[in-house]
Amino acid sequence: MAVSAAELSGGESPTLERKRARVQRLSEELLTHRVVGVVAFRGVPASALQSMRRALRSRGSRLRVAPNTLLTHALKEASQKRPGLEELIPLIRDQSGILFSDLNPFQVYQELEQTRQPTYAHGGEVAPADVKVPAGETSFKPGPIVGELQHAGLPAAIEKGKVVLKKDTVLVPRGQVISREVAQILTRLEVKPLEVGLLLQGATEESFFYPRDALAVDLGARRDDLARAHVQAVALAVRLGWATPETAPRLLARAHREALALAIAGAYPTPESVSPLLRKAYREALAIQSLKKD
Repeated sequence: MAVSAAELSGGESPTLERKRARVQRLSEELLTHRVVGVVAFRGVPASALQSMRRALRSRGSRLRVAPNTLLTHALKEASQKRPGLEELIPLIRDQSGILFSDLNPFQVYQELEQTRQPTYAHGGEVAPADVKVPAGETSFKPGPIVGELQHAGLPAAIEKGKVVLKKDTVLVPRGQVISREVAQILTRLEVKPLEVGLLLQGATEESFFYPRDALAVDLGARRDDLARAHVQAVALAVRLGWATPETAPRLLARAHREALALAIAGAYPTPESVSPLLRKAYREALAIQSLKKD
């Protein structure tokens, strides 16, 4: 019977020892950063992944890539000391890595979103959104391509010697698989239906877990909401006469206008109301003079 190297040496195999040591290092690192997240990178070329990792390091974040089993063991071990990390374990699937950062989870999400780039489909991928092909002229010359486009589901025709698409078309609805035939047509039309990049699946900050949906905040829309709320709050405060550093100038301006209008209506002379009162008196005198002539 064959005897393993581990049995001859009286211990574990070198490979298993290396794996255990790697899990130990990862679990220790999981406890040293405020924010830990799981990142998916399916479809990212190796060269692009390396450049993305360098860019992350320059901003104070680090991406660790290892077999999923090692990542899972490291998370399980570290979660015994840091509750919340176990929430990340179900996110370890397909091609995954662990991101360490001292930024807040929302900043991390925005940084990773900036790494995403549109790319062509090869066939077999699931459409993340409706794949739309716009109407208009194409670069194709009249020929068999018209039949190929029509077979793929596009309303192609020849007009004035050019191949045109008659209307906007959703070629692949969201969630459906992009066939190889359709992927080839999309590539020829220079339509890139997919995105590649680092995708933050979820993150923990200390012991609090943030799912991806909670991190996917439209910062532009939130800024617009805050600006709109600020304008409405200031308008309400002015209407109620509530004095704040921001409403005081407007309240004083309104009070000045109302006081001046009251002084003019009551014929009360002040340095500011004299001119309007004289103009009012002049207009009234002209009106009386006109009545006398009549």
